[in-house]
Amino acid sequence: MDKTAKIYVAGHRGMVGSAIIRELKQQGYNNIICRTHSELDLTNQAAVEHFFSIEKPDYVFLAAAKVGGIVANNNAPADFMYQNMMLEMNVINSAWRNGCKKLLFLGSSCIYPRMAPQPMKEECLLTSALEPTNEAYALAKISGLRYCQYLKRQYGADFISVMPTNLYGPGDNYHPEHSHVLPALIRRFHEAKTAGADSVTCWGDGSPLREFLYVDDLAELCILLMNSYSEEITINAGTGKEITIKELTEKVAGIIGYTGKIQWDTTRPNGTPRKLLDVSRAKALGWMPKTTLDKGIELAYNDFLTNPMRAER
Repeated sequence: MDKTAKIYVAGHRGMVGSAIIRELKQQGYNNIICRTHSELDLTNQAAVEHFFSIEKPDYVFLAAAKVGGIVANNNAPADFMYQNMMLEMNVINSAWRNGCKKLLFLGSSCIYPRMAPQPMKEECLLTSALEPTNEAYALAKISGLRYCQYLKRQYGADFISVMPTNLYGPGDNYHPEHSHVLPALIRRFHEAKTAGADSVTCWGDGSPLREFLYVDDLAELCILLMNSYSEEITINAGTGKEITIKELTEKVAGIIGYTGKIQWDTTRPNGTPRKLLDVSRAKALGWMPKTTLDKGIELAYNDFLTNPMRAER
């Protein structure tokens, strides 16, 4: 990307989009355009087409998405599928129709089968059944990925995709019910510590294995891919390291300083038993995550403490 190229970051207020903007500015890219939801509803096809016909960005980072944890995905699958499918198709199609040089679509590791061989390679996509608790979101993300591949295959569009593992960091959603596991734990233990609670109850039995990637490390990879990758196959983004939810819970409690008892509600779902990405392709491109989990949790907790929206989300 030329430093003066016009770059559109969709979802700039979200955790991923804001991290991409931070990294772009740090690398000297300053011709960045953004629109809030009130300014541009990405599920509105006519509005998106009008925006692209007027602005004609050279490059697009598609980080906008409706996201949530197990509860949100379980309770509103229709909403997750519709909103994500609509905004993805609108942005990708309008970018292609209006001569966008390159687009990066951001997906999620939940696109891979529930029982995929571990660590999960990019090739295991659609080889078996998805995790039921987030199937709707996964199907929408798979559709966005495939549409980019089909545009490349049929028309030669330089549209690529990256599939990150569980993300966390500045700008995360700390809603007590609608957030992902790590930010949810940060809020829960902070509130328990503040209230002097004797115990905290967590979902499941703590056995699932997960990996976590600090969002600024993902942003660095996204810009690297935009500058040096044009293959059809998606790229996994993760650390290659995993931790049980039980170990993660204890780590978050320790960093926050909560000393009460941790209990487990085994009537609640665990989700996918294990989800570790094979990140050999990303590493072969010269990328390595820099932020350790302990340091990342410390940074995320500081963000929570200084985030004025945390009480409202």
